[in-house]
Amino acid sequence: MCHLMGSQKGTSRPIRYLGDPVLRTVCDPVTTFDADLKRLVDDMFVSMYDARGVGLAANQIGVSLRVFVYDCADDDGHRQIAHVINPVLAADGELVVDEEGCLSLPGLHFPTPRHARATVEGVDVDGRPVRVTGAGELARCLQHETGHLNGKVYVDMLSGDTRRAALRAIRAAQTWT
Repeated sequence: MCHLMGSQKGTSRPIRYLGDPVLRTVCDPVTTFDADLKRLVDDMFVSMYDARGVGLAANQIGVSLRVFVYDCADDDGHRQIAHVINPVLAADGELVVDEEGCLSLPGLHFPTPRHARATVEGVDVDGRPVRVTGAGELARCLQHETGHLNGKVYVDMLSGDTRRAALRAIRAAQTWT
């Protein structure tokens, strides 16, 4: 399922930060599977690695399409590197609160509840069906990136005092806008 072959190809694109309207827009489904889509996926991997992330949604580089890439480990420590186009998320299991961060909110991490397990079904760059199921960091990543494609950022998952503290920290740190 990994699209990058051999050495990294593609071009790093700037990460969009909280406050950019593209992060609050529900992304459009991909309907054309061509060289431009493959280039986008390659660019997303390069951009994610340059930013030292474990996942990246297309709208985080300003492209409002339902695509995300990831490179993270499942609960068993097995590293998974792949992309999903037009993902549909199913998450279940208990809610687990763990520190979460986001390339679109650099330097900030907050305890965020996520389901213990997640499955995403979609397609790859060639339109072939893919299904990814994970627990731990991978489950968190699948939920986080799918959230981006739905116009959400992880702080939207917070409530109460944690949310208020996060919003204060975001306002204080918004040197990226």
